[in-house]
Amino acid sequence: MIVVVDYGVGNIASVLNMLKRVGAKAKASNLVDDIVNAEKLILPGVGAFDAGMKTLRESGLIDVLHQQVIVARKPVMGVCLGSQMLGRRSEEGVEPGLGWIDMDIKRFEKRPERKVPHMGWSHVACNYDHPLVRGLTDESRYYFVHGYYMCPDNECDTLLTADYGQKFTAAVAKDNIFGFQFHPEKSHRFGMQLFKNFVELI
Repeated sequence: MIVVVDYGVGNIASVLNMLKRVGAKAKASNLVDDIVNAEKLILPGVGAFDAGMKTLRESGLIDVLHQQVIVARKPVMGVCLGSQMLGRRSEEGVEPGLGWIDMDIKRFEKRPERKVPHMGWSHVACNYDHPLVRGLTDESRYYFVHGYYMCPDNECDTLLTADYGQKFTAAVAKDNIFGFQFHPEKSHRFGMQLFKNFVELI
């Protein structure tokens, strides 16, 4: 069973729909027992960093999530804001992140030649081979909506990169922890492949 963590912020219905399409057994829950009994976890999120972290903290789920992800090493996928919350902090606010990956979140600088936020479809490139990106090709593209981007301390934690007037981290992977800056649940067959790969991770 995959549990989509329902802490009040996120595109949960679309994530569940994509999981259903790839044949996964999944549900949304904010119950401690469900999180403890889950095989894998998904941390969704939309909106501002501080609001997301405050809402997650108020849900009372941070301790059990930390236990399951860091101690029990349960696979977890962060999506959009959920991926940024895996890091230490964001230039968007002052709240501390989960700190599961050594990274900060930085804002795209506004330039005459590009608009912020970055909205629309972009191709991604793989930094290295990983089961999570099995089946990705040069034509793989994903739907982005974000004004901030992930900056891991360790280049090895960057799994995918994209370009928006500068090269930036589009996905991170560290041990059992994964995060996608884009919306795989809105990225049609390309996103479906990523969800399928996550479901099949051992």
